[in-house]
Parts: sequence; structure tokens; C-alpha cells
Amino acid sequence: MKTIVIAEVGENHYGRWDVCRGMIEEIARHGATYAKFQTYTADNFGQDHIWYDWFKGVAMPEKEHFEMQQLCAEKNVGFLSSTFTIGTTRFLVEKMKCTSLKVASSRLVDYDLLDDINNRADKVETVYLSSGMGTIDEIRTAIGHLSKIENLYLLHCTSQYPCEDENVNLRAMVTMQEAFPDHPIGYSCHNRGIEACLAAVALGATVIEKHFTYHVDMPGDDHAGGMTPDLLGQMVQSIARIETILGSAEKAPVEAEKRAVDNLRVPMLDVGFE
Repeated sequence: MKTIVIAEVGENHYGRWDVCRGMIEEIARHGATYAKFQTYTADNFGQDHIWYDWFKGVAMPEKEHFEMQQLCAEKNVGFLSSTFTIGTTRFLVEKMKCTSLKVASSRLVDYDLLDDINNRADKVETVYLSSGMGTIDEIRTAIGHLSKIENLYLLHCTSQYPCEDENVNLRAMVTMQEAFPDHPIGYSCHNRGIEACLAAVALGATVIEKHFTYHVDMPGDDHAGGMTPDLLGQMVQSIARIETILGSAEKAPVEAEKRAVDNLRVPMLDVGFE
């Protein structure tokens, strides 16, 4: 399968690191490319933030970062995390030796952060940049601030949790493809189910990101639009089939049509229907 599948654990572990370990095992078992996390502290948001207590409970400490990275390596699934500040970037790149980073939609216009990542291009090879709440002009500006990054993936996204069907706007992904032909395009999904993800692959997405959960009815913003282990497995299998179905852009008879050519392209007798 060519499509990169990012299963985001995010905050869906509720600060239970035994639960987080189990999620990594399920993500690896069902064929995702990456298990993805979020690197921040509650203090990054400030003690006056409305969700400070929530962030304090789900922020992943340094020790757990290394444990989860090691488990990902053991299970043969990539470790990926979103960076939110220059400090978290320094931690991920310098201490954890991460060569790939995710930049969340909320940081699309954080040019100090983007510049810092860009200045680490000798160590950061790949960036996945989400574009929720963004415009084409804002994406273009962000690209300029990440000009040294060798592999910059642009992900269409709608920052609604869960995202209603009428707000998915997958055709905007095609607009992004046309506007930025030098960069691979993907889709970060907050929509219920996997239909939008499969449609995105059919439209040319090279990356699919979606939250991972044990049950879509669990409390929290990221569960309803997430995927369970079984749904992740179904999505991976469906994407692999879609890739096969998409095939080649060449319009010419395939080998399997040879018999049809020999038996159907025959002279027809003009009899009957008089």
C-alpha cells in the first residue's frame, strides 16, 4: 500500500499509559504506517486556559514519550507526534531523534514555530502540515516558511470535532493539489466513518490521518470522528483495494481484455429487426 496511514492516538488514552500501549499494539496490528501522538504540556496553553485541567491530565510526559517510541519500534509501526512550540520541537528532534514531525492546524500560522522547524531541516526530513481553518494564501505562506523541508505533505482538514458531512469539502483537497503541485496532498479526517478517507484516496490523497479510539461513544472531542481497531483494519484493506482499482492513467487495452478483443470485435451480421 502506497498511501501513508496515520492513526492518531492523540489524547484518546485519557492519560492512561497502559491504554496508550494497547492502542499502539492495535494500530500496528491493523496496518497503519504511524501511531501519532501530541507533544505539549498543560503549561504551554497557560493556567487560565479553559481546558488547562484536561490538558494536564492527558499530556504525555517525557518518560512515556520514549516508552511509546520504543514500543512503536518493537511493533514495526512509525512513531509520529505533533509539535506545538519551539521547545517541543527541540525535544522531539534533539532528544528523541525524530526525523518526521506533524504540525497541527492550530499552528498553521505560527511562523516562529515553522521557521524553527525549517532551521532544523538537516535533521527533520518530513513534515505533515494540517490546514484546518486555513486559506490557500495562508497555506502558501506556511510553505514559504518550510522551504527547506525535503518532504512537505499538505493535509486538507476541517477543524470540527466531529466534522459534519457538509463541512468536509473534499474538493478543497483537489484545489490544494492544483495550487501546490510540488507537494503531496493528504487528508486529516474528523468525519464519522471512513467514507471520506476512501473518497480522499480516490481523489489523490497520499496521506490519510484519523483519530484512533476503542469506541466512538467514549467522552471527548476526538472519539466520535475516530476509528476503532476493526474500522482501521477495514480502512487499510479498502485503501489497498482502491489503489489497485485506480490502476494506470493510460487508456489502452489491458492484458485481461485480449480475449474480449478477439471475441467481441468481430463482424456483425445485419439480420433481423426488419
